[in-house]
Amino acid sequence: MSKEVSPKVDPANVLEIEELVLEGMDISGHWNRMFEQRIITDYDVRQLDRVTELDGGESMGWCYQCAACIAVCPVDHVGSYGPRKLFQNLQLGFDLFTDPDLWLCTTCANCLRVCPKEVDMMQIAPAIRKEAVLVGNVPAELQDVFEKTARYGNPLGKNAKRRAAWTKGLDVEVPLISELGRRVDVLWWVSDYPSYHPRGIDASRSLARVLAHLGVDFAILGAEERHDGDSMLRAGETGLFEMLAEQNIETLNQYEFDLLLTTDPHAYNAFLHEYPERGGDYNVAHYTQYLAERIDDMGLSEQVDLNITFHDPCYLGRHNGEYEAPRDLIKALPGAELTEMWRTRENGYCCGGGGGGMWLDGHAAENQNMRLSEKRVLEAVETGADTLCVVCPYEVSRFEDAVKSTNNDGALQVLDIAELLAQALGLAAD
Repeated sequence: MSKEVSPKVDPANVLEIEELVLEGMDISGHWNRMFEQRIITDYDVRQLDRVTELDGGESMGWCYQCAACIAVCPVDHVGSYGPRKLFQNLQLGFDLFTDPDLWLCTTCANCLRVCPKEVDMMQIAPAIRKEAVLVGNVPAELQDVFEKTARYGNPLGKNAKRRAAWTKGLDVEVPLISELGRRVDVLWWVSDYPSYHPRGIDASRSLARVLAHLGVDFAILGAEERHDGDSMLRAGETGLFEMLAEQNIETLNQYEFDLLLTTDPHAYNAFLHEYPERGGDYNVAHYTQYLAERIDDMGLSEQVDLNITFHDPCYLGRHNGEYEAPRDLIKALPGAELTEMWRTRENGYCCGGGGGGMWLDGHAAENQNMRLSEKRVLEAVETGADTLCVVCPYEVSRFEDAVKSTNNDGALQVLDIAELLAQALGLAAD
């Protein structure tokens, strides 16, 4: 490198150099400030400070704009989002506490997976939402769910006395633990959608048949069960979560059981990470984990001639590291073929139901160009599979709606793995 300095300029003062030649290239000019200190003075960081001062919001200030999060953010694929963009907006005075963007994060954890600075939207989004909830700045459809859950113990607003109605007329016994009056090996936490939603009930009845076929000593809580509260916590309704957790722990601690079996990955996450510090420390397993250990005992014999693709639930996969159990079950189905989508396992796409998103489809439709569930269904169709297999109760209804809205009714069916296992066992369907 050669450097030629104009004699009109004091060579000792590099910051005032107007004529400069580097390796034969003239880069003189007032526009060249590469050797000057540049101080950023036009940012109003008060909104960023509001976030970083929150308990849980601190890591938003750690972002150094590498943009690794943007490539994996599911919301950015159908709009404009991601921690980096939120950070930029906060620097410019953007009020995230009142903006619709606050409710678009599904807490899927894919951004955290790739962030070198560990900017944690799993803590940031709920922390800001908590403040918004306290002042009533909540989308109407989500506020309605908060109120139903507080009143009825479930987000669908169904009567608690009807929680075990799905067991009526079933060809196997599904006992209530309160009526058994004894210890059981497995207490099955059924959850809301598997108890009330028609397609969730289909999966529950299939799972009950599979458990009975295996000779499992199990029972359910029935009307004593309430929403686990995990999604309410991610949506910022901390008080509601605390109330539900307290009630559920009080109920569970009345009974003796060896394993708490969950249908819902969100309930699994709550019992694993949130309940122990509140006095609810249990041996917990997601139903796919439990069944995967018993494949050899099932006697799967009926052909399931389907080309199946599998959707990893965020709260079973990225949040809790379980990717193999569902796949082991699919691979054990006689005649079935597993075809993976291109975004899978650690980089699996989000269905849009996490972080309160299950009840924010209207809000998402107004602020995105496509629902995440629709994007995922299109990816499933691209594989050529005829069946989309799910293991989270939020997903059956979400994906079936998305199959219809994307005009893929005849191309793709959505089934819970419990339904497929019951089929492979030749167990009666309703």
